[in-house]
Amino acid sequence: MTEIVNGISTIFGASWAAGVRLYMTIAALGLAQRFGWMDLPGNLDRLGHPLVILIAGVLTVVEFLGDKIPIADSVMDAVNTFVKPAGGAAIAWLAVGDTAPLIQWASAGLGGGISLVTHAVKATTRAAVNTSPEPVSNVVTSAAEDGLAAGGLWLLIANPIVMAVLVVGFLIFAVWFLRKMGKVFSRIFRFFFRSPEAVV
Repeated sequence: MTEIVNGISTIFGASWAAGVRLYMTIAALGLAQRFGWMDLPGNLDRLGHPLVILIAGVLTVVEFLGDKIPIADSVMDAVNTFVKPAGGAAIAWLAVGDTAPLIQWASAGLGGGISLVTHAVKATTRAAVNTSPEPVSNVVTSAAEDGLAAGGLWLLIANPIVMAVLVVGFLIFAVWFLRKMGKVFSRIFRFFFRSPEAVV
């Protein structure tokens, strides 16, 4: 029973972290496995392979630098709309190990969904921040995301159950936030693209 709870908690925490910083998440889980900081469930121990850690580490640095540049971060967010949910789904798939296909697919759907929602909140926030002409707010927001991801991964390794509870709370907030921002962006879109007749 304890292993099941830890496995589900790891899926929640790792999928959330993947939605913020996918490559950092893979590298951190790999290092946690490599140095025995955390007993990863299922087949996640494969992330501890040196080559996986090396590639994830390099991509973490690339993402860290690129995310500080307004135009580059918007491009990365667009691409990551597909990459991060796939990464979260893959992590969740590995977390359940060699179980029944139904469980594997359900786990992958859960992990991918959590990563997608998390990334959507991140991308929406960055889109709002990028409307500011000065670059400082973008860098500060990106650095805050780095710290949030690092803190979340630390908590995931230290206490996956607590992390999972926080992720559930985040998902509740995310539903409200995305609906709110959707209405805001909809008003902005209608304002800029209204017909000339409407203006008159």
